[in-house]
Amino acid sequence: MSPGVSASTRGALCGLAAAALFGLSAPLAKPLLGTTEPLTLAALLYLGGGLALSLAAALRRHTHEAPLRREDLPRLGFLILAGGVVGPVLMLVALQRASASAVSLLLNLEGPFTLALAALAFGEHVGWRGVASLLAVVAGAVVLALPTGPVQLSLGAALCVAGACLAWGLDNNLTRTLSLRDPLALVRAKTLGAGACTLALARLTGQAWPSLRTTLLALGLGAASYGTSILLDAYALRLLGAAREAAYFATAPFLGVLGAVLLLGERLSPATLLAGGFMAVGVWLLLSERHGHSHTHDAVAHEHRHVHDVHHQHRHAGPYTEPHSHPHQHAQVTHDHPHVPDAHHHHRH
Repeated sequence: MSPGVSASTRGALCGLAAAALFGLSAPLAKPLLGTTEPLTLAALLYLGGGLALSLAAALRRHTHEAPLRREDLPRLGFLILAGGVVGPVLMLVALQRASASAVSLLLNLEGPFTLALAALAFGEHVGWRGVASLLAVVAGAVVLALPTGPVQLSLGAALCVAGACLAWGLDNNLTRTLSLRDPLALVRAKTLGAGACTLALARLTGQAWPSLRTTLLALGLGAASYGTSILLDAYALRLLGAAREAAYFATAPFLGVLGAVLLLGERLSPATLLAGGFMAVGVWLLLSERHGHSHTHDAVAHEHRHVHDVHHQHRHAGPYTEPHSHPHQHAQVTHDHPHVPDAHHHHRH
C-alpha cells in the first residue's frame, strides 16, 4: 500500500477487510456444522489460520518487524486464554441454553465492551465520533440479528454471552498492546495457541473427528477467515487503536450476510438494507474523522517497525535501510498534527 495513504485509511481498509473475511466464515462454515461438532470445528479453523501463517513465515525472506520478546509471553498467554478459550466456550454454553437468535443479539456487546475497556482500562481516547460510530454499527448488527420468533434467553445464558463478549473485548485490547510486534508472529502464536487449547477441550468432551474432506475444508476456511482476517485485524489495531477497530470489525455480520447472498443465493431483506445503512453511517463517521490538536509525547523507549518520520529522529551508529526495527528512544516533544490513537498517540485529552 502506498506510503502516502494515511494511517487512518490504511487501518480502515485493514479493519473492513478483516471483517469481510471473518463475516464470510459464517455462511461458509454453516455446511460444515452438519458433520462437525462446534468445538472441533473451532479448533480446525484456528489451526488452519495458524498453519497458513506458519507457511507464510517460512516463505518470508526478510522482516523489518520487532520480534516477540519473553516479556510479551504473559500478555500473549492472557489473550489466547481470553479470546481463544474462555470466549468460545462461554458462547457454546450459552448456545446450549438459549436460542441462536437471542445469542446473536447479545454478541453485539463485544464492540461496546472493547470500547469501554479501551477507554477506561487502557487509556485510549475515543471521542464522540468513535462512540457514535460504534453505536450506529451495533444498531445495524442488532437489526440483522432481530429474531423472527420468540426470544429464549435465561439469565445464565445471558451472563455467559456477556462474559464471552467481555473476554473478546479484553483479547482485542491486549492484542493492541502487542501490535507493534511482528503481527504475523503474534497472530500465528495466537491462532496456534487457541487452536491447540480448543482441540484439547474438544477431545476431553468426547467430540468425534470429522472426515478428511471436512477437515481440509475447515483448515482452508480457517486460513482465510481466521489467519488472514486476524492478521489484518492486528494491523488495524496497530494503526487505529482498539475502539475504532471495534467499530470497523463490527460490520462483519452485514458483510457475512452479503456473502450469504452471493454464495448461498439468499435474498436481501429490507432489514438487511436498513442494517447496511446504519453501518455505512458508522463507517463514514470514522473515515471522515479529523482529529488534530497540540499534544505532548512523553519520553518513551520501545521497539517496532518504523521509518525516520516526524516521530522518529534518532541516530544510528552506521548505515541503515528503511523501514527497520530496533530498540529506540523518543524524547519528549510537543507538536500539532492530525492523528489517531495509535501506539504514539495515547496522550490525555
